[in-house]
Amino acid sequence: MTPHWRHILQTFALALIGVGAFHLLDLPLPWLLGPIMACLLGAALGIRLKGVKPINQTMRTILGVAVGATLTPAVLAGFPAMWPTLIMIPLSVLIIGGVGVPYFRRVWGYDFPTAYYSAMPGGLQDMLAFGEEAGGDPRTLSLIHATRVLLIVVALPFILKMIWNVDLTNPPGAPAATIPLGELALMVICAIGGWKLAEQVNLFGASILGPMIAAAAMTLSGFLAHRPPAEAIWLAQFFIGLTVGAKYSGITLAEVRRDLLAGVGFCLLLIALTFAMVETAVLLDLAPGREALLALAPGGQAEMVVLALIVGADVAFVVSHHVFRMVLVILGAPIVSRLCGYK
Repeated sequence: MTPHWRHILQTFALALIGVGAFHLLDLPLPWLLGPIMACLLGAALGIRLKGVKPINQTMRTILGVAVGATLTPAVLAGFPAMWPTLIMIPLSVLIIGGVGVPYFRRVWGYDFPTAYYSAMPGGLQDMLAFGEEAGGDPRTLSLIHATRVLLIVVALPFILKMIWNVDLTNPPGAPAATIPLGELALMVICAIGGWKLAEQVNLFGASILGPMIAAAAMTLSGFLAHRPPAEAIWLAQFFIGLTVGAKYSGITLAEVRRDLLAGVGFCLLLIALTFAMVETAVLLDLAPGREALLALAPGGQAEMVVLALIVGADVAFVVSHHVFRMVLVILGAPIVSRLCGYK
């Protein structure tokens, strides 16, 4: 067996062990948090880990279909009412950048491109690509963003349980056996077809947004009346968790002392800033606290969709804010780089 496949099998085995351990200990979100924690522990012990990108991307299409299937005419009619919290997104990005860049520059001594792209709450792949092109350290960027997603995804379920007493054991969908075969087939077509069409037009986040648009069109046309089954969403959670945990493969003691600690410190700042924004939204009666937290938390888009589905939050509200944030960060990053003299 080649090292490549051995690393993949090791990763899958660890992730499955994590799911089993979380089920055995009755811990929340076993299909998401179990693989994250098991892979993180394995990486810390020196086990080489590796995901399979095509499978990981395919699993994200399930979440895209799940979001699209919630976009009914009644939900779309409520979109204009989101503007008060949507305008908080540019403000939050500016505050995060204003706090994060000096933090990474002055406290940890990062160069400007690494500090800037570490601070920006965008997707890991996008920030890694832009940051490396601007002269940043790709390994540092990878570890900082993996730590951001990991800590926020791990912390939010416990925060949601503690404050709103949400039921984290809710199935994220109906059993597959209860959904008509025709609709299941249509979901597969929306997932794969939407993804590939979105890639053809270079749509960012193609694996989620393409299927979301396709499924929304089918829902609004009356052809789709169900979300993807619970089994499919659990599978998507498994691969999302595995992917986040595997990012720590090969981490060294020097990286733990610098990049991991820098990432943890930044996450604590992010959590404090997020709570300030959420409290503002709640006090001004702009949104319910649970939805505001999931919409304004700078976690990964896929991970926030999973949490919204499980706790029964307004998925369309949550996704709209994360898509807007991603657009702002992705469009703004190259502009800032050029203004600062990096190409």
